[in-house]
Amino acid sequence: MTQAPTVDITPAAAARVAAIAQRQGKPAILRLAVDGGGCAGFQYRFGLADAVEADDAVAERDGATLVVDPMSLDLVAGSAVDYVESLGGAAFRVTNPNAASGCGCGSSFSV
Repeated sequence: MTQAPTVDITPAAAARVAAIAQRQGKPAILRLAVDGGGCAGFQYRFGLADAVEADDAVAERDGATLVVDPMSLDLVAGSAVDYVESLGGAAFRVTNPNAASGCGCGSSFSV
């Protein structure tokens, strides 16, 4: 398990992860991964994880854990995951300093 300040999770995102995990009876572990595709080249994928993998980068806040695999970490190092509610809906959002451009929906980016 890599403990490095390479990703962060905001208090709002931590609270939402904890609430979802409690409802589903799972640990409060949110996995952020990056897949090829989306409207800008790469897209973020979120899901609850059952456990932290040995090579994951880990960020913890308020009882919730954010984990990122090494391949995805190259693309999201320095990022923060937030939970945002707006008129358009509610979603996890990534503030990624590595993204050269993004898309209107905020779920994909390019480097």
